[in-house]
Amino acid sequence: MSEITITAARGKLSALVDAARREPVFLTRRNRAVAAIVDADQLQSLIDDAEELADIRAVDEAWSETKRLGEVPVPWEEVKRDLGLA
Repeated sequence: MSEITITAARGKLSALVDAARREPVFLTRRNRAVAAIVDADQLQSLIDDAEELADIRAVDEAWSETKRLGEVPVPWEEVKRDLGLA
């Protein structure tokens, strides 16, 4: 993990972007990380993974709610038939 103060980073943006292709570069202020420079593809991958995880958690929560309420899920084939898709 690389760290650099914001003040020192001002004159080195190009080099920091190149370094961020290998690993995140954390920008610090008063010895505390306040921002990061990361590779754009890596960031997009992290965003995609976070969205997938949120979807998985939503499904798990829905199943838990179904069980808690004692509901019975409607079979997919029945849904398709009711919507005229079968």
